[in-house]
Amino acid sequence: MAAEPATMVEVHEITRKFGDFVAVDHVSFDVKAGEIFGFLGPNGAGKTTLIRMLTTLLTPTSGGAMVAGVELTEKPAAVRRAIGVVPQALTSDLDLTGRENMDIYGRFYGIPAEQLKERVKALLELVNLTNRADELVAAYSGGMRRRLEIARGLVHRPRLLFLDEPTIGLDPQSRRLVWQFIDAMRQSERMTIFLTTHYMEEAEALCDRIAIIDAGRIIAMGTPAELKTSVAGSDVVTLRLAPPLEPALARLTGLPFVHSVTVEDGEARVALDHGAEHLPRLIEEVAAAGGKVLAATIHELSLEDVFIHYTGKSIRQEETKKVSFLVGAGIPQKWGR
Repeated sequence: MAAEPATMVEVHEITRKFGDFVAVDHVSFDVKAGEIFGFLGPNGAGKTTLIRMLTTLLTPTSGGAMVAGVELTEKPAAVRRAIGVVPQALTSDLDLTGRENMDIYGRFYGIPAEQLKERVKALLELVNLTNRADELVAAYSGGMRRRLEIARGLVHRPRLLFLDEPTIGLDPQSRRLVWQFIDAMRQSERMTIFLTTHYMEEAEALCDRIAIIDAGRIIAMGTPAELKTSVAGSDVVTLRLAPPLEPALARLTGLPFVHSVTVEDGEARVALDHGAEHLPRLIEEVAAAGGKVLAATIHELSLEDVFIHYTGKSIRQEETKKVSFLVGAGIPQKWGR
């Protein structure tokens, strides 16, 4: 067996255009073996298009990549053998049991029957579905189906697992359960995970490193701690002000201890150090400018603040209804759609 490469994904200036629209724009990054690497960005930022290229479903317009030590466009079948993919869409067959869904997927890869039986059993235990394995998937909750599909993507022991918005549409409790299973699988399967998400909390809870992507470009990358320290100010004070805002904003911007002032949904977000200490002064300065503070909150710098710093906008925590085009990704070519 070939030695595991130290870097599981190497992407160089990869670009994808649809006519005149540039969905992914000269993106470069790498994913180290054994890490959970996250792409964080709003819907439409290019995350799924990028995964479709890295899983051989789309050909790059330009640029290239090495995936699991294999050149992406030269040996796509070898790439598909090395990876697992869990798409946004729930693709398990509702008219089959959980175990049957797993079994069929394993047969696509030609896994011998006895090995497949043991593998399915172990994976169902891992995602806590053993007691429901022989029930129709139609009776599963959304969280159970998501866990089943993650387990299904592991049946052929992939070296690299792609998770495209793995908890989209789930309630907060189910989302946290899936996070626990993802982390447990990374440990037990000793695999590399490439994750896309638009949930800030998810990225921070799971990812060793994060790339923030917007409008098809990577605008920042690093560990969660590195991303936070890349933005000046340890605290953010959010002020809801009575109009007019402009005189107060101008006055706040000029204060020596204020790093930046941005406006989001009509509220002033003031990045500074020692927010609690300086809050009375902020209120005084607003009053001196003829304004009034209607409400004030203080919180430590978050990934949301980092995203706002680099893009000038926040990620809307919306549940998308778009259909994933990843159905079939990772299945051997002779079985693929």
